[in-house]
Amino acid sequence: MVELISELKRLPGIGPRSAERVAVWLLQHDRSNSLELAEVLCQAKQRVTSCPECGFFATDEGCPVCSDSGRDASLLCVVEQATDVLPMERASVFGGYYHCLGGKLSPLDHVTPDDLRIAPLLRRIDAQPGVEVILALGADVEGEATANYLAELLASKPCQVSRIAQGLPAGGGLDHADELTLMRAMQGRREM
Repeated sequence: MVELISELKRLPGIGPRSAERVAVWLLQHDRSNSLELAEVLCQAKQRVTSCPECGFFATDEGCPVCSDSGRDASLLCVVEQATDVLPMERASVFGGYYHCLGGKLSPLDHVTPDDLRIAPLLRRIDAQPGVEVILALGADVEGEATANYLAELLASKPCQVSRIAQGLPAGGGLDHADELTLMRAMQGRREM
C-alpha cells in the first residue's frame, strides 16, 4: 500500500492525501477495475509514441491527426507540447494540422532552437508552400520569445504567419485581469 501511495503522489496534481484516497479506493471498491487500469497503463506505455511528422501522440496504427485526410491542409497550428493539441481538439476550434515543438525557447533552462522540433517544421512548410502557420504558443516570456523567433525565421518562407489572439477569458471580468492581459485584449479587439 505504501508503494502504491508513493507512486500515485508522483502524478501531477496528486498530493499525499489524494494519493491515499485513490489507493484505498482502487484496493477496496469493486468498481475500481484496478487490474484493467494497470493493463491499460502498460499498453499505453508500450504502444504510444511521438508522431515523427507532427510530434503528437501516435501508435503503430499512426497519428490520429496526420492520418485524417478530412483536415484543412492549408492550416498548420504550431504548439509547444503534444498535450496542447488535446484542448484544441476537445473544443473543435481548429480543423487543420498541428506541429508540436516539444517545448519553448528558454535560455535560463538552456533550451535553444536546436532543442526544439524547428527543423521538421521548416521542412513541412517548404513541402507545402502557401500554408498558414498559426503560432499557438503560451503568453509567457518564453512563449513570446519562441513566437517572435519563429515569426522571424518564417518571414522568408513561402507561408503566412499568424498568432492566436490573447486577452480576457470568456466569463472573466476586468477586475481579475493583469495589465498585460488587458493590453493584449485591447490590441486584439475586432469590429462588431
